[in-house]
Amino acid sequence: MNIIDELTGSFSRLPGIGKKSASRIVNHLLRADSLYVENFSRQILELQKKIKPCSICGSWTEEDPCPICSSPLRDKSVICVVEQPQDVQTIDSTGGFTGLYHVLGGVIAPLEGIGPDQLNIASLIKRAQDEHVSEIILATNPTFEGDSTALYIQKALSNIDVKVTRLATGIPVGGDLEYADKLTLARSFRGRSTF
Repeated sequence: MNIIDELTGSFSRLPGIGKKSASRIVNHLLRADSLYVENFSRQILELQKKIKPCSICGSWTEEDPCPICSSPLRDKSVICVVEQPQDVQTIDSTGGFTGLYHVLGGVIAPLEGIGPDQLNIASLIKRAQDEHVSEIILATNPTFEGDSTALYIQKALSNIDVKVTRLATGIPVGGDLEYADKLTLARSFRGRSTF
């Protein structure tokens, strides 16, 4: 096996990249400017050295605490709970949420050996006990594991004086009822709001 095959194999292990896409990337790198390839390889080498989880929220950051947790402009009374660090970037890029975040590091998945103790739930409960926190928004994915995790957290927070909400789910903007599955339609009816 030569270096091209090895690198193609490495790229194809990345999420969302198949064998053909990996081969295209390798061929692109072979034709690219050598300075670009050097910078690209240096950035990959430094990624795990420089980026760590924030000690407060668990999101990826170079500075600790992260810029979101340390910002005086964020609403510290609202915490949005997400599964993974990339979910913070996804929600924050909308500009529609100005509170803080809490990354669980996954979801409860007993078949995979992941229980509540393997997630950042205890630190969330500790943060929720802070008298300045008035709302916890559960933004786990609308899957069986995500829903189970949200229910577990809701029960764990039930004896704390904090409002617990869940992100609405349903039909996406621009979607057609004709193509919506039954579960999505059922969630849409349950999560309906006034117009």
